[in-house]
Amino acid sequence: MLDLAQLSGMDRLLDRLADRRVIFVGESHDRYEDHLNQLAIIQGLHARGKPLVIGMEFFQQPFQPALDDYIAGTLDEAEFLRRTQYFDRWRYDYRLYRPILRFAREQRIPVIALNLESELTRRVGEVGIAGLSTDERARIPTGIDRADPAYRARLEAVFKQHPGADQRNIEHFVEVQLMWDEGMADRAAQALAAHPDRTLVVLAGSGHLEYGQGIPKRLLRRVDVPSAIVLNGADRDLDPAVADFLLFPKQVDLPAAGLLGVMLDQTAAGEGMLVQGFAEKSGAKAAGIVAGDRILRIGTQPIASYADIRIALLDSQPGQTLPVEVQRKGLVGADERLTFLVELH
Repeated sequence: MLDLAQLSGMDRLLDRLADRRVIFVGESHDRYEDHLNQLAIIQGLHARGKPLVIGMEFFQQPFQPALDDYIAGTLDEAEFLRRTQYFDRWRYDYRLYRPILRFAREQRIPVIALNLESELTRRVGEVGIAGLSTDERARIPTGIDRADPAYRARLEAVFKQHPGADQRNIEHFVEVQLMWDEGMADRAAQALAAHPDRTLVVLAGSGHLEYGQGIPKRLLRRVDVPSAIVLNGADRDLDPAVADFLLFPKQVDLPAAGLLGVMLDQTAAGEGMLVQGFAEKSGAKAAGIVAGDRILRIGTQPIASYADIRIALLDSQPGQTLPVEVQRKGLVGADERLTFLVELH
């Protein structure tokens, strides 16, 4: 039972977190208020003089050098997003995480890419750990703990919500989750060893942190340090075992971004990005762009990839008008280059 007398504000929470070596702060990936609370905890601990290192689920381990260069100030934001393949590997609106990463860059707080590369976890989903090649097995964390029945029961309940579930697939599903959680815990343990004088703040989806079953227990099995789990308490049963601290933030909506209203063929070879179709409400279609056109430039941003389109529109707003240059296949003769003024929706 939750003791309402113990409810307090962010300052009191920060006082209680200040002596922990690891702080796990959960999120629903698309809830802006969760990310604002993560930022508030990071800023509050930093203001109290705590040296920090931040571990993030949202970047995969092979891309650590790009994170290091961005934090060091030697790589700009656009190139950082390209090199980490953020828009291909995570896809949630980058603006949700942008304030955290900008603060880390301003304060030179190291940021650690926690997640295993998606190629490896996808392969486990297909063939299981036993089906991995020798090279693939060398890249997975050692000491995978399968012994927690509550962890498995929670995963089975999630799996059964998917259509076409069968016993063979559930084993692969559980192994993928184990790989994620053990992989992130192992990388977090390495970060603690590399930064012995810093407090580690782990930012990850709440499902990886609830009841300590995912990342926390697996990290603490490797490194026995004082820790705390902080989750959003809204829309969940108030079970005291779920976390050490629950936050109850007001909903905050991320401002809408401007959209072209196009569907792209990301597999098509050739210059620019191929327009495959349109949203029901499409400023691009209204401006005169047609399926089969290749987008070459948006505003001043040359377009060579899906990431370039997302970067070009990162700070845009609905109602804004941008010039969009396309290449159109000529009915007779050479292809044409055309520019349209597109109102974003």
